Amino acid sequence: MNVVQRSAVVVLLFGIFAAPSYAQSQAALAGKVSSAEEGAMEGVLVSAKKAGSTITVTVVSDAEGRYSFPAKKLSPGKYALKVRAVGYDLESPATVVVDKATTADLKLRRTEDLAAQLSNGEWMTSMPGDDRQKGQLLNCVGCHSLERIARSRYDADTFTKAVLPRMQGYVNQSIPQHPQLRKAERLMEERGDQRVQVYRSTAEYLSTVNLAESPKWGYELKTYPRPKGRATRVIYTEYDLPRETIEPHDVIVDKQGIAWYSSFGEQNLGRLDPKTGQVKEFAVKKYKPEFPTGLLGLREDRDGNLWLGNMYQATIVKFDKKTQKFTYWTLPQERNIDAAQVNMVSPQYSHVDGKVWSQNNGFAGVHRLDIATGKIETWEPFKDAPKGEPHNIYDVVPDSKNNAWFTDFRQKHIGRIDAKTGDIKLFEMPASAAVTAPRRGQMDAQDRLWFAQYRGDRIGMLDTKTGEFKDWAVGPRWSAPYDVALDKNAEAWTGSMVDDQVTRLDTRTGSSVQYLLPRRTNIRRVHVDNSTTPVTFWVGSNHGASIVKLEPLD
Repeated sequence: MNVVQRSAVVVLLFGIFAAPSYAQSQAALAGKVSSAEEGAMEGVLVSAKKAGSTITVTVVSDAEGRYSFPAKKLSPGKYALKVRAVGYDLESPATVVVDKATTADLKLRRTEDLAAQLSNGEWMTSMPGDDRQKGQLLNCVGCHSLERIARSRYDADTFTKAVLPRMQGYVNQSIPQHPQLRKAERLMEERGDQRVQVYRSTAEYLSTVNLAESPKWGYELKTYPRPKGRATRVIYTEYDLPRETIEPHDVIVDKQGIAWYSSFGEQNLGRLDPKTGQVKEFAVKKYKPEFPTGLLGLREDRDGNLWLGNMYQATIVKFDKKTQKFTYWTLPQERNIDAAQVNMVSPQYSHVDGKVWSQNNGFAGVHRLDIATGKIETWEPFKDAPKGEPHNIYDVVPDSKNNAWFTDFRQKHIGRIDAKTGDIKLFEMPASAAVTAPRRGQMDAQDRLWFAQYRGDRIGMLDTKTGEFKDWAVGPRWSAPYDVALDKNAEAWTGSMVDDQVTRLDTRTGSSVQYLLPRRTNIRRVHVDNSTTPVTFWVGSNHGASIVKLEPLD
């Protein structure tokens, strides 16, 4: 093939390159990434999206700057190429026509807008302030990026009187494209004059890290290093969802290989076929039409039925995949207050006694549904807590005997409710975990509860048989892990809500690898598919309206 013929195959707006010796015969597309500043560049994420497709495939360049897309990942056609390499942009937009073994070398240049590339974690690292001040920013990242704050020009008074009260009025599933107002305050949260004081101190801090006082930031923008070594041995596949308002909070993959997701801000259960990228949605009924919409916890029972928490609709939802029919249970009238918020529903061991656990964020409660009778029991573990002491039961996870274990997000306790007696017992985490915020969790086959320590940058494990705690650090600072899944190889997987990274931790050795995702990804629930070798990791991009599959190559 001569140069003229090759130009019909490879169309690069920044140049045409002959096929180098490293282009592997089994690769659909390969090349080398380089820049004038660094030469060959390791750890650059190269993404390819076929024209008209909703699927993007991403690989990472190795130590010699080489990247390669396996033939089975890219079918022939025209592709748009993008990169993620903080501090750099492509010299020019790039498209390439893939036909058998195609080569495209990529030239990068220094970016002119570094701020637009920073992850939330990099913003938190860059901003001045102590841990208490920076820790407040973790309350913001659930709805939007910190770049929005950094680029704002509000002074302390405006933050105090207008911006922060407005932000506090939105429910947690709000995003800029779909804000929703809350109807009532949670009963166990802080209120009154103390909140005003918190607003003022927060407002004063925020006005020092944005552009209120200067046209430029008064601090250096710091970046994380690019992936290296093992962290480059990975392939990502990202599936776009039909609307930008879809927030795939929980993503799980069933035995048939179908991915299901709960839509955090809308009344839909979603189904994605990874083979085709086709998405189908199933509408969930509203029981409180004037209240915020959206679903959170998505879990399977032993028979493959899907269960969801319909948050402010105060409803437990079951979906039968065979009949494609929903069943609903609303809270008893006395519990169905304006603040009621049923986030998590846990049917994993409902076959033991015919009962399903759930929690209630509205008043730090735990519910248990009797499937046969529809009766719902309620526990309030912190009903007698001292006035002003906040509690937030975030997740409830059953063990193999269907006892309930719950996390208290505002403190450092894991609680247990005995399925037979109803007795409550609290397990206090070690003193070393003074700042922790236990969040989502999953029970392994040995009845060990694995959970994320959101404010502690750690993975925690409680052996429910012995009461012994163990934990592992997740870096860097401000990783803010949300959930943990243990795979068949005793490796724990977690994802950061702020730095777009997925951590794979060997619990036997303590060694870990961190995979950088192709774009900003507000990670929530994590899922590991153990049917593949190596295992496959799945997560929803809660702010990106997409589902991400991560396939490690070792």
